[in-house]
Amino acid sequence: MTNLINAFAPISLEQMSGVKLMNRIDTKFVTNQQKLRLLLEMAQHDYFIQQIEGKCNLEYDTTYFDTTGYDMYSAHQHGHANRQKIRFRTYCISDLQFMEVKTKNNHGRTKKKRIEVTDMDLTDGEKRAFLAKHLRYDVNTLQPALNNHFSRITLVNKAKTERVTIDTQLHFENLQNGKQLDTGNMVIIELKRDGLAYSPILQMLRQLRIQPHGFSKYCMGSALTCENLLPVNRFKQKLIEVRKLVKE
Repeated sequence: MTNLINAFAPISLEQMSGVKLMNRIDTKFVTNQQKLRLLLEMAQHDYFIQQIEGKCNLEYDTTYFDTTGYDMYSAHQHGHANRQKIRFRTYCISDLQFMEVKTKNNHGRTKKKRIEVTDMDLTDGEKRAFLAKHLRYDVNTLQPALNNHFSRITLVNKAKTERVTIDTQLHFENLQNGKQLDTGNMVIIELKRDGLAYSPILQMLRQLRIQPHGFSKYCMGSALTCENLLPVNRFKQKLIEVRKLVKE
């Protein structure tokens, strides 16, 4: 994997500044390490790889909050098109942390609002004001629900119209029951673009028979670590596929 990563031309955060895509269309794919290696070989000439402090495979740590009734999980599980999530994301290489509210509308577009924070204390006035403005749920009902840790490679196409994130080594910890899970061989790929601009990697994914596959880290991580307590009807087929990938 190191040799494949080193074959890409690097791009810095400053050079990526025009590819923030805070209002975007996301398409997710689930595959395994073997197909990822083939994809990276194919993508070398059409994409840059994000590099920070000389590193390209970066660690992320995320804690999701939900209401005590798991309303955000339930909205996704029941297929509601207009839904939200709240998370605290830490970029481990810089130790920067952000509180983020993601809103997906019924047109499939995702908007993300965030502020930089130093902790996850929801009694803080600035956080509460931010959530009152951007989150539809009562801040007093929120509790930490799930933590996940993963490594991420970020590719940027040469036209700088899209980003591709590739997440591996996913680890989940349910913060209510303490159950933990490593997903081993599974790879989550997400194509992030504003509108329907041409995407070179879509052709490569089709060639490798890697199909679009909705995957919410929060919902799937919660379902995998709390299956007996949360409804999983809508996720059953995805859970079967995920377990197959984990075992391969």
